[in-house]
Amino acid sequence: MSRVYLTRPLPDAVLTRARELFDEVEVRDDTAPLKIGQMRAALNLYDGVLPTLGDMFSAEVFEEAQNPRCKVLANFGVGYNHIDVEAANAAGVMVTNTPGAVTDATADIAMTLILMSARRAGEGERMLRAGNWDGWHPTQMLGLHVTGKTVGIIGMGRIGQAIARRCHHGFGMDVVYFNRSAKELEFPATRLDSMAAVASRADIVVVAVPGGSDTHHIISTPVFEAMKPTGHFINIARGDVVKETALIKALETGQIAGAGLDVYEHEPDVPDALCAMENVTLLPHLGTAALEVREAMGMLAVENLRAALSGETPPNLIA
Repeated sequence: MSRVYLTRPLPDAVLTRARELFDEVEVRDDTAPLKIGQMRAALNLYDGVLPTLGDMFSAEVFEEAQNPRCKVLANFGVGYNHIDVEAANAAGVMVTNTPGAVTDATADIAMTLILMSARRAGEGERMLRAGNWDGWHPTQMLGLHVTGKTVGIIGMGRIGQAIARRCHHGFGMDVVYFNRSAKELEFPATRLDSMAAVASRADIVVVAVPGGSDTHHIISTPVFEAMKPTGHFINIARGDVVKETALIKALETGQIAGAGLDVYEHEPDVPDALCAMENVTLLPHLGTAALEVREAMGMLAVENLRAALSGETPPNLIA
């Protein structure tokens, strides 16, 4: 008998599929992250768990897991820096994720933020809704023209490439990027030797690296100091890849012109300083927030669960 635990409500189609595949499916109604005691209990009560962002399966969680019943953590999402994979594996628990399904949706949100930040769309909407718009005139709310500019991508993985492709083909932008290794790309792009070099060349800097200890606070003062004063900074990666205090200082001092953020260092807490700035566009982690995308993510996660509990190698096993 297979018993699985879904730590958040998921789309109906995903729940239907899970109930077709497993003998018992328990769905947690709460949308807040699991607490440590709940995670420890889940490891012992279920054959498989489908966690997501915020469910911090740290080494501490696994310390007391002696031969846990759980055989797989099928993460809902591509990012898995909230799961200590090494500790999970040591306890006999596989970890999987959902790459591919999130790529285009996340790239679309990056383009949304690029356009909103450069063209001051959030600021304009707030002004209009507040009844402060006096009508069109030639010098009203002048922003940055995006077409033909240079975009700098930090992290040229699946999502970085999808963003760069949209910028190049859709807006005629030049593409420069920083990545640990060179990439074979089907569009023109120049690899530079540092993040600072990318920041100094680009009109818009987009960070698209995975989360984790290797990328924690990689975007800080040196990157912002290298950017143009007319530059815009966009983050659709993980909040803690950016040192938020450094970003706030760069914005407050006019070191950069604006920012568009979908993720935050201490999510869901957003600093009051960012909320107060008119030149900052803030979204509530909408990167994959489209029904068909969340359904696709859920189906991948459920398939990972099925494979693992059937003795097969899950399609998205994290080594």
